[in-house]
Amino acid sequence: MNNFGKNYASKILTGMSEQIIQIENISPLDLYGANDNHLETVKSLFPKLKIIARGNYVKLIGDPEEIAFFVKRFDLLMIQIERFGKVTTKQIEEIMKNEIVVNPDAVIQSADVLVHGPGGLQVRAITSNQKLMVKSSDANDLIFAIGPAGTGKTYTAVALAVRALKNRWVKRIILTRPAVEAGENLGFLPGDLKDKLDPYLQPLYDALRDMLPAAKLLTYLEDGTIEIAPLAFMRGRTLDNAFAILDEAQNATRSQMKMFLTRMGKSAKFIVTGDITQIDLPAKQPSGLLHSSQVLRNIEGINFIYLDESDVVRHPLVTRIIRAYKQNEDDRDPNSKETNTEITQKTDII
Repeated sequence: MNNFGKNYASKILTGMSEQIIQIENISPLDLYGANDNHLETVKSLFPKLKIIARGNYVKLIGDPEEIAFFVKRFDLLMIQIERFGKVTTKQIEEIMKNEIVVNPDAVIQSADVLVHGPGGLQVRAITSNQKLMVKSSDANDLIFAIGPAGTGKTYTAVALAVRALKNRWVKRIILTRPAVEAGENLGFLPGDLKDKLDPYLQPLYDALRDMLPAAKLLTYLEDGTIEIAPLAFMRGRTLDNAFAILDEAQNATRSQMKMFLTRMGKSAKFIVTGDITQIDLPAKQPSGLLHSSQVLRNIEGINFIYLDESDVVRHPLVTRIIRAYKQNEDDRDPNSKETNTEITQKTDII
């Protein structure tokens, strides 16, 4: 009987043990290396074991104690690759032969790096308020990050979500946005509903591509580990063991905001991001983000982080543009007097 396919199945042979390890959450190619270079390094470090790799499974044959030690170190090696997307020969040697018990949370990780993306990209909070976002999210299950364009609200939130997924703190990521038109009409966009909605969700895809290998991201999207959907699709659901992000929340109505926040399961993290200076809701339709910032600001376990032009990480001109618009209130949308009054009051508070 072929034992491949059984997760950590084992049986005792004559004086030897046989065990199967199933590779999950990472690509076998990342683990084995180009031309199986990484695999050959692992084999050379354990000459007493017979190691056979086939696709997503590794079979071990040898002394039971040697196998037990190998499995512990191999787990750490897979965690290294899952978190950072790569591993070096030196790291393989350090992880596989170090007899000191290593905490998986401490495996070769820089303290301020949130995520290691493809090609060795290090994603970290850069500005003081972005770092405050990270600290606040670690301490609270629900935070609001409010600030103008280019301040890294969405990017930092997605990085926190990917970190939580890689560290196995959550089982899935839910990313959502209100499908509110900004001077365009969904009906004139070509394609089916998904094709019409994808342009609204593109910034979320862009952030994820920076943080996850293309093949892994595709797998996560296909199996539902990562879900990107318009806000209306959240109704009636309970989001548990999940990291959920509501982006562009200034375009959520009061009822939509309440609906989203009450989807929160017992083991969930939520981040709400938005820019109160770019509300695209119809005239006289109050923003749910502004309303929630007033209703929820004194609730224990909820924290509000306000970013400003000092947090802009785009082109230096973006900072100047934000300041110019802030100084000239007449340049704002004249068709929504009620909303603009609320924005001005909130901006004054900030």
